[in-house]
Amino acid sequence: MLPNARREFITWEEVDRLIDHLIPQFRREFTAMVMITRGGIIPGGLLAQALDITHVLTAAVDFPSQIGGPQAKLAWPEFLQFPSDELLRGRPTLIVDDVWGSGRTITAVKNRVSLAGGFPETCVLHFNPYRNLFGNARPDYYAAITDAFIIYPWEIQRGGDEVLLTGHG
Repeated sequence: MLPNARREFITWEEVDRLIDHLIPQFRREFTAMVMITRGGIIPGGLLAQALDITHVLTAAVDFPSQIGGPQAKLAWPEFLQFPSDELLRGRPTLIVDDVWGSGRTITAVKNRVSLAGGFPETCVLHFNPYRNLFGNARPDYYAAITDAFIIYPWEIQRGGDEVLLTGHG
């Protein structure tokens, strides 16, 4: 999280409203979905159910943390997990993550789906244009614009990177 960034806690009810806001936006039928781990798993599952997408895949992306300073933003992604090209070729594919902050992760996945012969479109719950590293590029679909560090209900008091509601996490 950025120092001094405003934090916004999202409830399950707000997640439902965000999903309901996204559904009417879709301009095509998707025959595949790639959920970006870990943030895209829950919104992706909700959207897969609502849109009746059964061909649901995951991608895990990491950017090297040993590179510091301005060069860190230029690091090439490492795909820890990615579907085979055969699973994406020729398919209109919805790529889902929770937030578009810098845009690096979802853009890397979108480009890789394109290289595999898929037809990717991106979707997030929150778009942060103030952190976006890709100029005027933005998600194809998003439910809200924010300048805050978003904390979703599935990130609170669970697991190794839990966020404590007291603000000391």
